[in-house]
Amino acid sequence: MKIDQIKKLHQKKYRQELGHCLVEGEHLVLELENAAKHNPKLAAAKLYVTADYADWSTQFEKIEVSNKQMAGMSDTKSPQGILAVVPMAAISPMANEETVGIYLHEIQDPGNLGTILRTLAWFGGFRLLLSPGSVDPFNPKVIRSSMGALFHVPMELDVDITTLPERFSAIGCLDMQGEPLSSPAFKQCDCYIFGNEARGVPRDQLDSLQAKAFTIPGVGLIESLNLATAVNLSVYERQR
Repeated sequence: MKIDQIKKLHQKKYRQELGHCLVEGEHLVLELENAAKHNPKLAAAKLYVTADYADWSTQFEKIEVSNKQMAGMSDTKSPQGILAVVPMAAISPMANEETVGIYLHEIQDPGNLGTILRTLAWFGGFRLLLSPGSVDPFNPKVIRSSMGALFHVPMELDVDITTLPERFSAIGCLDMQGEPLSSPAFKQCDCYIFGNEARGVPRDQLDSLQAKAFTIPGVGLIESLNLATAVNLSVYERQR
């Protein structure tokens, strides 16, 4: 891929058009290399480095560029001098049939999605399902905030919420009037729905899915928890 094309990968429309995304910095490249040991499709990634990283040992094709070229490709103000161009279709690992679904409905915050990916990668046994209209998981901000967890979580994009009953036998959601998360029924669900940060999930859609409502008990005075925090607590309780 030409450097002028790599610069365009900062924008979603060009990521979709070219089928690649950027993974930048030592830590994320190391995570990418680790994931490639278990996911052979990632071998198609290409590594771009400045002279400071010319001796970097890698299984990927390595291309040395100038500091000026790296600054043009980078999404950060002070680039480290190492980034990979990765085919997006290769990133998500295969999911087995036992994975529990975490469905995010029109989530918008890159930081929230990155944090959720880290949680799912830590506990394992989950697949991430993103609705149409959700934040792009290949957004550089999501990749950075996930700290490489993106490479370890099975993920499906543009999943219509109406298709969930065809795939999952028991769907759960969070609601202030639901049963406590500690209820035995919570662990019987094989898919959990979480809504947009501001709007949640439309009530009529939840009703049509016959989603079972659960709540995270609290004694504070605020109305709700941050989305990523709610997902994290739910995932912990599901695996506890």
